[in-house]
Amino acid sequence: MTERRDIVLVVDDAPGTLGLLNDTLEAAGYMVLVAQSAAAAMTVTERITPDIVLMDAVMPGMDGFEACRRMKRNANLLSVPVIFMTGLTESEDVLRGFGAGGVDYVIKPVAPDEVLARIGTHLANARLTRSAHAALDVAGRFLLAADREGAVLWATPQAAALLRDVTPEAGDGGPGSLLIPGWVVPEGDAPRRPFAVQLPDGREVLFQHVGQIGPEELLLRVTASAPGGDEALLRDRLGLTAREAEVLLWLGRGKSNRDIAEILVMSPRTVNKHLEGIFSKLGVENRASAAALAVRVLGG
Repeated sequence: MTERRDIVLVVDDAPGTLGLLNDTLEAAGYMVLVAQSAAAAMTVTERITPDIVLMDAVMPGMDGFEACRRMKRNANLLSVPVIFMTGLTESEDVLRGFGAGGVDYVIKPVAPDEVLARIGTHLANARLTRSAHAALDVAGRFLLAADREGAVLWATPQAAALLRDVTPEAGDGGPGSLLIPGWVVPEGDAPRRPFAVQLPDGREVLFQHVGQIGPEELLLRVTASAPGGDEALLRDRLGLTAREAEVLLWLGRGKSNRDIAEILVMSPRTVNKHLEGIFSKLGVENRASAAALAVRVLGG
């Protein structure tokens, strides 16, 4: 079985630079895609998601900074590192690159060994980030981080999918949106109140503030409820409250009290209180019996 090669998208309007980087990267074992304009790069990323992008900062028409901003409006490209290649060395130009969503820059004319070293480092970091987000997804933690303007900084895969459902028409060059709809800029350090967005199919997507990671990075949990979904079924069949149904659903999926507390953003003590109410309403004495009843209801 052939090992998958990392895909590098090189965007530059200079054929000489494209040729040099293509040869260097292919010799190092990478799969190389090339684009001679920012517009061509946008077309490529509509069909293929690269693992990393080398982007010329200055090109005719759309420049590399704008191309990077547009790529980062595509939820599929949020975690793809963009390294700028530029002859611009002023601090304000470097800051423009980072402000557009880039992770690094190299000075032209490029030194192949330096490019390879930087690519290797950023690919390793991106893999760690994707693994962490995937692990959160598997654990049922649909999380995203946003700045104080509501622009998404990163999202776990299933949270990104919910974002695409909320704003399918938003973004340039791909699905997803960087801006959370209905966002209101928080005042000072005050926590945000939960807010919901209604989807045409009847589902409601709830955004709930979890905490603050950094000065400009707010962590939110995103969940979707649907009429006739598992939670609604448990609620209606067993006479539970909406929150009790959520707790029982995760209990039936084999989660511990601590896991349920983290997933539903509540304290373990609150989970215990909900379980007491669930046991009383269901006429059972322990977690195993409650979980078995939940499985029977959902299976039937």
